[in-house]
Amino acid sequence: MKVVCIGSGNVATHFSTAFVAAGFELIQVWSKNPDHAALLANQVNAQGGSVKADINLAADLYLIAIKDDAIAEMLEVLKEVRGLVLHTSGATDLNVFPASMENYGVLYPLQTFSRSKALDFSKVPLCLEAKNEAVMLVLKKVALALSPLVYEVSSAQRRILHLAAVFACNFSNHLYAIGQDILENNELEFEILRPLILETAEKVQHAFPRDVQTGPAIRNDEQTLIKHKELLTGMPELQDLYETLSKSIKKKH
Repeated sequence: MKVVCIGSGNVATHFSTAFVAAGFELIQVWSKNPDHAALLANQVNAQGGSVKADINLAADLYLIAIKDDAIAEMLEVLKEVRGLVLHTSGATDLNVFPASMENYGVLYPLQTFSRSKALDFSKVPLCLEAKNEAVMLVLKKVALALSPLVYEVSSAQRRILHLAAVFACNFSNHLYAIGQDILENNELEFEILRPLILETAEKVQHAFPRDVQTGPAIRNDEQTLIKHKELLTGMPELQDLYETLSKSIKKKH
């Protein structure tokens, strides 16, 4: 199966290498940034491109891994292709595709990607949605070649998954960064926190997060909560965030 990858960022990079590893023929990488397109194309031994008119329109599969607000514009370029066209967005509905398009669907990976970190793609959950059952059969074969963790979900369900992922991943990582700032501002190393972060993540592999919550908020340790907020004097945004999260933990438990 001949594949064209539209995009050259984190998601496009990991998908491209996964397709090649699974035996697909990646014939082109397209990106509006010619340097990025060339870099990824060289990595997977494909042709690079940055002009829309040069996109190969004879492929079997088109993977769109670009910013959500650019998907509709790209679909206009691809609306006449006969191959399977897929977007990878968690927040973009299936109805973004033109109704006249023959074969389309969604291949959403529920994972965080960084180009600098290798990833075992066989452990990435892939969430699928398709125009009809016939397209879904083809999409499932494609997805199962990349990962055994394949799920059929609707656009509405995918939006919920994406929202949950933002809380569980993006917001958590932002809190790690805040922790790093607090330590570095007090001449302490982030390295000290790494074992705690790892243990926290490992706990929820075997238990539900609500069942393993710890900390002063769940204990109603008011003296400690007050002391922590005092340490954040001069940082009202962090004081508010600390207060909001502490109240949320109390309310849940």
